[in-house]
Formats: sequence, structure tokens, C-alpha cells
Amino acid sequence: MTEQQLPSWADPSVSPAHLDAQGVSRRQLLRRAGLFGAAFALGPAATPAFAAPRPGFGGEDPRLAYLVGDHHVHSVYSHDAKYTFSQQARAAARYGLDWMVFNEHSNFGHAYYGAKMEHAEILKARSENPRQLIFQGLEWYIPAAEHCTVFAAPGPHETDLLTQFELAYDGKLLGYTDGSATGTDTARNEAHAVAAIKWLAEQRRSGYVDDVLVLANHPLRLGIDSPHEMRNWRDAAPEIMIGMEGAPGAQGAAIPSLRGATSIRGEYENKPSAQSWAGYPADAYLTYGGFDWATATVGGLWDAMLSEGRLFTITTNSDNHRTVFDTWKNGDWPAGQNFDNTGKLPDPVNTDTPQPGSDFWPGEFSRTHVGVTRYGYRAVMAGLRAGRVWLDHGHLLDGLDVRVKRDCDAGRGVTLGGRLRVRRGERITLYVTVTTASRANPQGILPQLAHVDVIRGAVRGPVTDRDTWKAPDTRVVQSRDVSGRKGTYTLRVPITAGDESFYVRLRGSDGNRHGAGYLGASVDPHGPVPHEPGNGDPWADTWFYSNPVFVDVAGG
Repeated sequence: MTEQQLPSWADPSVSPAHLDAQGVSRRQLLRRAGLFGAAFALGPAATPAFAAPRPGFGGEDPRLAYLVGDHHVHSVYSHDAKYTFSQQARAAARYGLDWMVFNEHSNFGHAYYGAKMEHAEILKARSENPRQLIFQGLEWYIPAAEHCTVFAAPGPHETDLLTQFELAYDGKLLGYTDGSATGTDTARNEAHAVAAIKWLAEQRRSGYVDDVLVLANHPLRLGIDSPHEMRNWRDAAPEIMIGMEGAPGAQGAAIPSLRGATSIRGEYENKPSAQSWAGYPADAYLTYGGFDWATATVGGLWDAMLSEGRLFTITTNSDNHRTVFDTWKNGDWPAGQNFDNTGKLPDPVNTDTPQPGSDFWPGEFSRTHVGVTRYGYRAVMAGLRAGRVWLDHGHLLDGLDVRVKRDCDAGRGVTLGGRLRVRRGERITLYVTVTTASRANPQGILPQLAHVDVIRGAVRGPVTDRDTWKAPDTRVVQSRDVSGRKGTYTLRVPITAGDESFYVRLRGSDGNRHGAGYLGASVDPHGPVPHEPGNGDPWADTWFYSNPVFVDVAGG
């Protein structure tokens, strides 16, 4: 692979005069973290041991730079998409992405032809655009469930891994979907999904690939990802199956007058079916401030998993197939050709007339920020696995740094995804450093953060009922009004450790739309709410979320 180059905002040889406002802001964040220049050099990042115990009390995590990315992007190598590989890569560069995953749908055409052709394009793009980190991935149809992103670190077997996996474990290709005529053996299908994740873990352990990760996509869109299945996937190989989309793509689906009076952000326009898990309420099939119900509900499914004391990372992404207001349409098939015998759609054709679409370009609206100490592919994957992740919509923030530390310690403490070990009754402080938006977003709006919410949940260990989706001891414990604050500032939130271990996570918004959370105002007094069908302008309702920090109380 051609040698990488630092992104412009991190490269000391690039003059600040050649950076836009956000590039300058990111460089300042890098400097404040002490990582500018040689400290942020290229090179492999060692993957930390998963959930390694911390000796003694306290904890010390490194300074981080945050790389912006998207793990769910489609091209002409997906049967239902539209854009060329280069169109997507150029858009990602235009909107400031450092990394992206081409996550094509599984199909026999893709496995036999498309994956290899796309890989050739990826190798060429890596050579021609050494400042972009471009991963090859697969959107896996999970047996008995929804979809997942699967992607590997670059290497000689990255494509072979995906095609072997696709042919051996994809639910659609095998007919192992609960809604098919031959695929209603749910126990078999669920077991095959677990076996698939274990197989990927073995490829990593054996060194066939340097690294591989799996993330569940749009988990509540159809309601067929049950809580016990998600726990089973996580437990099969927690170093591989690391999390889920906290917010789906298709965020432009409910722009007024775009798709109709019933449209919902994320295209969450479904009702429970015979294949849906019966324990989900009807409201679970909606998005809340653009976020999946599993994530947006304080005390809901995500918190129920975190309350077991185990990390489960959330992300957001474009899932770009067809961009809103875009004028390109699919090209026509030559005689005798189709996706099954080519693995690639014809290149799109510009019509000069807006075409149907629900999506934004990669990085245009949805952004996943991953904390790293080096620049490179393995560094991004290590950051995702460690849970050093926060996400925003509409470019709401330029930067977010979170630290939790004991008041008696002078060090940096621990950050997102980390674990701090304390004594009962000990005083600790949560430090939240916010860097506000420094430029108008792609919609021409200068975003303004209105509030930062601190969410705390008790850690009680593994659950007895693996289908439980509630964490009754999780709630918003503090909300800070930050309206009008600009630049970089730090919020200090005092916390006292009680008798049991817990976690804290963060959320905030532009303040335009909120109300009592799904489990009531006593749990979440001003959380995200669903929009009226057909009237969900995403730019007018933007949020950020962070991964948790765990606090392990000795004896708790």
C-alpha cells in the first residue's frame, strides 16, 4: 500500500492559510492535546487489550486527536445504490472525513465479481489520496436479524476475508432469514450469526487479517434485532462485535415536501411484523432526534447493556445510497447484464433534475469522531474498539474531550470508553471540554449548542433476563445550559462515588426540539422526541452523544 500522509489539518508543512475554519480549529485541538507534529506521526497503533483490568486506584488515558469518519457508505458495488466509488470518496473529502468504510450489500454478484473490482478501486484511491483512510467492508445480512458493518484492516487478505465470510455466513445468500420460506428455523439462524462472529475473531487471532470489526446497523428499524441476539453477538467476541449505530443514515428522509406525509428520519417507517421481537413497543420503530430508540431512550436498551458493566460503542453514519436533491440517476444496463453476473451497477447519469433520495453525503450531516494517538487504519480501529468515540449531527461541535478523574489525582484521568477505579465515597470530577462550531455547516447554519446533559447509570453486572431492555437506575443527573457560550470551555461536574460501580455518558443538542424522555420526565426531563411524520427537518434538530466512562467502585 502506498505510504499515507497526515491529513492537512495535522500536517505541519501545510500553512494555516490553506485550511478552512474547521481545519484551523482541529489543528488547535491537536496542539492543545500535545499531539501536533511528530507526536501524531504515521505508524501502527497497538490495539489495547480488551477490557484489561487497571491496577490500583485511578487511571490514566493518553491525550487524543479525533478523526472523523463514516463506516456505512454504498457505491455502484451495491445493488440498490447509485454513485461511483470516486463520487463518494470526493464527497467524503469535501466534507472533511478522515476515514470511511465502503460497506457494500452482500449478493452473489458482489461476492463473485464486485468485491474484487472494488478492491482495485480502493487500492488506486489509497495511492492517489494518501490523506484519506479508505476501508473495504461488507453489509452483512445477519441470520435471523438486520444488517451489520463488517470491515478489516488493509492487508493481503482483506477482500478474501469478506468474500469468504459473505458466502459462508450471510443470511440472505443462505436463505437464513426468518421471513423467508426456507429460513424460519430461528434457533439455527441465531446460532449461525454467533458462529459467524466467532469465525471473524479466529481470523484475527490467527493473523489472517490484522484486525476486523463488526457494528450493528439500524438495529430498531424493523425490530428484528432482539435484545438477547445483540447480547449474544457481543458475548461471542466482544473484541470484534463492538457496538451499533446509535443513529441511522437516511437522515434526510423526512425533509418537508421531499418524500411524503408519512416519512420519518432514518426511514424508520415500519410497523412490527411477524419477524419482529414481540417485546418492543410500537414507539421503538421511530427515531428520536434522528437517533435510534435503543440509544435515544435514557434507561433503554443501550443503557441496559452498559449497566452490565461492558462497553458497547455507538456510531452514526450516512448509509449513503441516494443523496437528497441530487440529480443523478442509475445508468441503463447493457443487454444481457445484471448485478448477479457483473457485481457492479452501470455508472450513474446526470439528469439535471432532482431525483428521489433520503441520504446525505458522507460527512455532510452525520459524523463519528474516533480518538487516536497516531494516524492510520489500525489507529482508527483501535480507537473504535476502545470506545473513544463521540458523534454529532449537523456539525454541532468542532470538538469534545471528556475526562473523569479522582480529585486527589493530578493526572489526566480516563476518557471515553475508559474505566476509573475508585474507593467508596470518593470524590471525583467529570471534565467536559467543548469546542463550539467555528463555521457554518453544509446547510449554511452556524450550529449552537444549547445544553449538555450528564447521564448516570448503575452497573449491576450480567442480567438474568437477556431480553431485558430497561436500565431502571439510569437517568439524567445534571443538565448544563451552555446557550451563547463560544470557543473552547470546560464544564466541571462533581461526582461522588457511592457503594456501587456506575458509568456516565453525555448528550446535548441545539435545544430546538425536546420533551420528556420515553421513560418519563423523572428519568429524562428534556430528551429527544419524534417529529411529526413528513415534517422532520434534520438541520433543525441536531444532537451529540458520547460513549460512556465507567467508574469501578472497589467492593461495589
